[in-house]
Amino acid sequence: MPEYRLEMRGVCKSFPGVKALDHAQLCLRPGTVHALMGENGAGKSTLMKCMFGIYKMDEGEIIYEGQKVSIRDPMEALHMGIAMVHQELQPIPARTVGENIFLGRYPMKKLLGFIPVVDHDKMYADTDALLKKVRMSFDSHQKVGELSVSQMQSVEIAKAVSANCKVLILDEPTSSLTSNEVEALFRIIEDLKAEGVSIVYISHKMDEILRISDEVTIMRDGQYIGTWESKGLTTDFIISKMVGRELTNLFPKRENVPGEVVFEVSNFTSINPKSFRDVNFQVRRGEILGVAGLVGAQRTELMEGLFGIRSHTTGSIKYQGKELTIKRPKDAIDQGVAMLTEDRRATGIMGVLSVADNISVASLKKYLDLGIVLNNKKVEMLVQDNVEKMAIKTPSSKTLIQSLSGGNQQKVLIGRWLANDPDVLILDEPTRGIDVGAKYEIYCIIAELAKQGKSIIMISSEMAELIGMSDRVMVMCDGRVTGFIDGKEANQENIMALATQFE
Repeated sequence: MPEYRLEMRGVCKSFPGVKALDHAQLCLRPGTVHALMGENGAGKSTLMKCMFGIYKMDEGEIIYEGQKVSIRDPMEALHMGIAMVHQELQPIPARTVGENIFLGRYPMKKLLGFIPVVDHDKMYADTDALLKKVRMSFDSHQKVGELSVSQMQSVEIAKAVSANCKVLILDEPTSSLTSNEVEALFRIIEDLKAEGVSIVYISHKMDEILRISDEVTIMRDGQYIGTWESKGLTTDFIISKMVGRELTNLFPKRENVPGEVVFEVSNFTSINPKSFRDVNFQVRRGEILGVAGLVGAQRTELMEGLFGIRSHTTGSIKYQGKELTIKRPKDAIDQGVAMLTEDRRATGIMGVLSVADNISVASLKKYLDLGIVLNNKKVEMLVQDNVEKMAIKTPSSKTLIQSLSGGNQQKVLIGRWLANDPDVLILDEPTRGIDVGAKYEIYCIIAELAKQGKSIIMISSEMAELIGMSDRVMVMCDGRVTGFIDGKEANQENIMALATQFE
C-alpha cells in the first residue's frame, strides 16, 4: 500500500492577471488530519478546487492510491471517494435536509416495475441513520431554509460524510459554528480518522489547527512553503511561515498628514448576533485607516452596516461631531460617505452600460436643469475629467465597461464616487484581482485623496498592502475589533496575532 493516499505535485493554475498556484504540492496520508494554512489569497481553496475537479490544472499531476488520475468534475471526484465541504455554503433552501444530503445521487426504485423514481422512504431512512452516526439531531424532513447558518454548515458536513469518502476536504468548516458544534465536528473527525479517512482541514484558527491536525502544510502566494508534523509546532512558527515575505517598493511615497478626528463610530452592533458587535473606532482627516482580518472577521459586514446596506441594532456614526442617520445607502451618499464594494462584478459595475454611465450614475441629480432635465454636456465634462484624472484606458466614454480590464473598471468605480466629492471613502479590497501596474496606479489615487484631506477606510486581505498604505491598522477577529497598530509599527506578525485573537 502506498505511503500517501493522495499526492498533488507541481500544480499550477492561472486566472486573468494572477497566478493563483505556482508549482504547489500536497501529500495526504491515510487516517490523518492535514491542516492547509496560509493567508487569504495564498491559494489554499484553489488547490482544493483543483483536487475536487472544480478547476482544471494548467500543470501538475494528482496521484490517488498509487495511480495517476485526472479529475474532470466534482461528480467524478465523489465517485472516486473525494468529498468537499465548501467555504461558501450552497444549500437548496426550499428542499429538505434529506434531499440536500443526497442531491445528485438519490436512491431510486422502479414504479410499476419499470418507471425509475426517487425512493423517498430509503432516502429519509438513510438520512436518519447518517445524522445519528454524526451525532446531529436534525429532522431529515425539515426544510434547509428553516435552519441557521451553522446548522446548514453541519448539514453540508453530513452530506460529505454520507459519500463514504476516503478523502474529505473541510474548507473553513467552523466559520459559522458555535463552540458546541465545533466540538461535535471534532468528534466526527476523530471517528473518520479511525476509519482511515484522509482529511484536509483549512482554517485560520490556530488553536483548532494545533489541536486537531497531525500535519501542517503552509502556502504563501500560491507556492508551497513546507510541511511539518503538528506536534511541537507553535503559533509564532506558523505565523512566521505564513507571512514570511519581504515588502518591496510597490507603494508610492505618501505626503498626507492626518489631522483632527472627523469620523467616529461608537458601540456599533449588527442586527445579526453572529456578525460585528460593539465596534468603536475613529478616522482622522487625511488619514488612511487600514482594516485587517481573516475570513469571518466581519470586516465587509461592518462597512456595509456603516453604509446602510446592513441593519444595526445599537451604535452611532458621527462626522465632525454631528450624528449621521444612515438607514440605506442613499442616506450615506447624501451625507458624504461613499463605498467601493468588494466584488466589483456583482455589486460594482453595470456591465451592459458605458463607462460614462458607470461614472455618472451616482451623481446625476447634480446635473439636472430645473430639477428635471439632464444636462448631458455637463455630464460628459464630468466623465472626461474623471477619465483623464484617473488615467482610465478606454477607447471612448461610450465603451461598455465590461470590455475594460479589471484595473480600469476599478478606476471607473473610484471615479464614480469621487464625482460626489465624499468626505469619507470606504474601499473594500480596492486592488483585488488586478495586476501590479494597475495596483500602483490605484495606490497613487488613494494617496492623493488622503493628501487632499479625505478620510479613507481601506479593507485589504493583503498584508503588504495594509502595511504599505496605512497610517494606522485596525484589526478585527470574529466580529470584534481586537486592536489598533500604528502604520510605522505594523508588521505581518503583530497584525496576524491580533487577527487570530478569538474569544
